[in-house]
Formats: sequence, structure tokens, C-alpha cells
Amino acid sequence: MTGAGNPIVDLDRDAIKKALSEGSVLLVDVREPHEYAAGHIPGAISHPLSAFDPSSLPQGKRIVFSCAAGVRSVRAIEFAQVAGLDLREHYKGGFKDWALAGEPIE
Repeated sequence: MTGAGNPIVDLDRDAIKKALSEGSVLLVDVREPHEYAAGHIPGAISHPLSAFDPSSLPQGKRIVFSCAAGVRSVRAIEFAQVAGLDLREHYKGGFKDWALAGEPIE
């Protein structure tokens, strides 16, 4: 499915909550700045897909992409893989799943 041939790993809300509580991931929100400003998952950093630059992603961290519903996060993975980065994890449900479940929002 991806150009680089690395399978995309879909993570669910429980996996994201566990990883965030352990501090083992950096959640990268690829929604647009106005979407991020309106509400985001606590601890997520903003890295909009419209201005996506894989080389500016933090190094040495387990990066998981997130967007509104799991479409743009897959595109971010594809962009990162084309740039030679070994990234493949995303929050499949995205912010909509998080918010609908009543999870905390910043």
C-alpha cells in the first residue's frame, strides 16, 4: 500500500493512551494549525500535512502520526517513508475517536 513497502501499523485509542502515559511516543498531529488550535490530544505536537517536512521531525523518538480520522496520518507516513524514514505507526481513529470517547483535550 505504501511506496516504500513498509506496512502501516494502525494503533487504537488504548495503545495511544498507554504509550502517551509511558512517555514512549511522540504524537505528531498533522491536522492544520486551526484544527490543532481548536483542540488536540494532550502531548501532541503540531506538524501540519500542508507544510509537511519529514526532515524537521524530531530524531531518536518513536513517532506516531495522528490527524482527524486516520487519512492524513497515513499520507504523513507515506511522505516520511519516501524521505527514507522508518516510520509506520498512526492513530487510526484520530482526534475524532479521541474526542468522541470523552478523552481529555488541550
